[in-house]
Amino acid sequence: MTIVKNNESEMVLHNRIILQIAADLQIRAEQVRATVELLDEGATVPFIARYRKEVTQGLDDTQLRDLHERLGYLRELEERRAAIVKSIDEQGKLTPELAVAIDAAATKQALEDLYLPYKPKRRTRAMIAREAGLEPLALALLANPNLNPNTEAEQYINLNPDVPVADVKAALDGARDILAENFAEHAELLAQLRGYLHKNGVVYAAVVEGKETEGQKFQDYFAYDERLSQIPSHRALAMFRGRNEGVLSVRLGLSEELEQLAPHPCEALIAQQFNIADMNRAADAFLLNCCRWSWRVKLQLHLETDLLGDLREKAETEAIAVFGSNLRDLLLAAPAGQKSIMGLDPGIRTGVKVAVVDATSKLLATDTIYPHQPRNDWEGSVHRIAVLAKMHGVQLVAIGNGTASRETEKLVADVMKRHPELGLQKIVVSEAGASVYSASALAAQEFPDLDVSLRGAVSIARRLQDPLAELVKIDPKSIGVGQYQHDVNQRELMRGLDAVVEDCVNAVGVDVNTASVPLLARISGLNNVLAKNIVEYRDANGAFPNRKALKNVPRLGEKTFEQAAGFLRISSDSPDANPLDASSVHPEAYPVVEKILAKIKQGIRDVMGQREALKGISPAEFTDTQFGLPTVMDIFSELEKPGRDPRGEFKTATFSDGVEDIKDLQPGMILEGVVTNVAAFGAFIDIGVHQDGLVHVSALSNKFVQDPREVVKTGQLVKVKVMEVDVARARIGLSMRLDDEPSSTRSSASAPAERRNDRAQGERSRSGHNQRGSSAAPPNTAFAQAFAKLKR
Repeated sequence: MTIVKNNESEMVLHNRIILQIAADLQIRAEQVRATVELLDEGATVPFIARYRKEVTQGLDDTQLRDLHERLGYLRELEERRAAIVKSIDEQGKLTPELAVAIDAAATKQALEDLYLPYKPKRRTRAMIAREAGLEPLALALLANPNLNPNTEAEQYINLNPDVPVADVKAALDGARDILAENFAEHAELLAQLRGYLHKNGVVYAAVVEGKETEGQKFQDYFAYDERLSQIPSHRALAMFRGRNEGVLSVRLGLSEELEQLAPHPCEALIAQQFNIADMNRAADAFLLNCCRWSWRVKLQLHLETDLLGDLREKAETEAIAVFGSNLRDLLLAAPAGQKSIMGLDPGIRTGVKVAVVDATSKLLATDTIYPHQPRNDWEGSVHRIAVLAKMHGVQLVAIGNGTASRETEKLVADVMKRHPELGLQKIVVSEAGASVYSASALAAQEFPDLDVSLRGAVSIARRLQDPLAELVKIDPKSIGVGQYQHDVNQRELMRGLDAVVEDCVNAVGVDVNTASVPLLARISGLNNVLAKNIVEYRDANGAFPNRKALKNVPRLGEKTFEQAAGFLRISSDSPDANPLDASSVHPEAYPVVEKILAKIKQGIRDVMGQREALKGISPAEFTDTQFGLPTVMDIFSELEKPGRDPRGEFKTATFSDGVEDIKDLQPGMILEGVVTNVAAFGAFIDIGVHQDGLVHVSALSNKFVQDPREVVKTGQLVKVKVMEVDVARARIGLSMRLDDEPSSTRSSASAPAERRNDRAQGERSRSGHNQRGSSAAPPNTAFAQAFAKLKR
């Protein structure tokens, strides 16, 4: 950007951003330029990823999300750059050299460092010293250390009667304040110090005196230190939570060895930057004292705040990414499909809530049974489940995994044993977020006459039938697959999670004639208002016969239709219906299909789902200036497998009989389980005992694992071995390395090297892991030792 008083050419600025994004993401500038144009025209990431592959030259949804995020950052950067230039220029202090430096600043932090000396601020000691006329004294001593500070200072006593300087000491103190502020606002020096502290800095945490008992869940950090550059996100967020709760003090320093150096390494960097050294010259001691003062009074706290802030921001970004990854896996879990399902929301004293839904998710019946204490109506409960199952043709029974889950599973097993003719199959389903949905305005709108407690059973049944369609109704933060989700920037969290939900919904597509408002609202180009308009139009006029009919919906214009139509499916048995409306082929590409049909001389119903029908022709034959090879290849794939669901095959875990409580577990047991959450330090596994076990990252594989998500994902079925059980603390140590031997010891030689790596075992109570039976108890030393053994 050329710094002038007139506005910079928008085209120059645009090109600057394009080239920067291309360099950052290592893609071609023309790809960036084309994508930015589409985004600025209102196109969504799912639409661009699916239907504009030729334009972006094949950028996938992940690359597009990164591009969109980077575009926002750089545009904000340029706006800030322009504001800073204007501010400095209005002060009359914009020099050509400063303009070049501002133009070259690549980050917001670098910009703010350059702006620091010119940023309006409250009156400082240095300002007062300048008003007293002491700046020439400070600059003279810095320029010529051979000058005697006391002699020079005598000339500056009471130069300005409005700001008196009483004596030599006061004059030199003022000169020191001026130099210290100058040093602290030097952009190049700030960058050097940040780099040094990032590389060599150590984060220290300690318990606040008197908080030892109250803060037991943070006991791993009562006397803690770790290199700033090596702290994983979950430990950083745990420390910051402890600090926010008043349990921990957290500071940034250097190692004990570096802190003991004289001069302090950071003071030495300041001196080096301004050519200050101890050469027995008259002003050397004064100038070195100015360096010390600048570091300890001005820079140390400022840089500590910045760097710990950066640490938190990076930790939050990673935590949001972990949450997003887990949420994606959960949303894209394989659906049971169009089956009649009975949902059971387990409870003991309050009873088991029952809800039956048909293959289209319509609620058919509800009830409450009391098989457990205090009523113990086992026989009546067995009978009632059997009656409802037979009456409504129930195929699957979804059992919530909360309190009394295994006891309720036993009840269903008894029903299956006594009534094999019903052909029932039982599946334990995560009920995380079901209670949130039950009390929501949406649930009240869907089931205004249904008791809140019964709505949870409906949600459990429906989430087995189609996890995506049901879970979009729940605030993602309440689904329980995050890591410290309540500690991170909530705006950024929601933005990230909304993008995940949007990508998942559009990857699957929705049936516009059955989809709920929350599901439709996630479709490319739509929002809550348009989704409501679609449902109201559908209720008033009946099912949409084809995609074209969507244009009759109020406020759904051509641009919205373009963005949404390909993701909205319309299935119909009518002979007049277009089968392509039930596919992911966009209406704009129907002419391409017509060309294909004309070439092979067959009808659309003869081609869809028939791989052999397209043999002998090449996608390249049907490309033109509008539809390139990627789009035509996608059309071929869709014709071969129309309406295919990207989600996997529906599978369920089988929990071991007789293992229903943590007390039933024994080290060495090999069990089947379901991954319920993946964090940076490992994976939590539901093995059917009301308390998830932890597989530490070191026990996920025989190979080194950098990121647990490389090995497991939420909803995955896994085999695990029980390594250690702590009943008192409700903690279960598991391993996916089935040849590992359970042990609670480790050699003293390995302990120091592994000490910090095994702190992760105490993270469960601080990670926001929203699972049943979650304990806030402090980490167990035996667990750390057990996992250390696993790591070897």
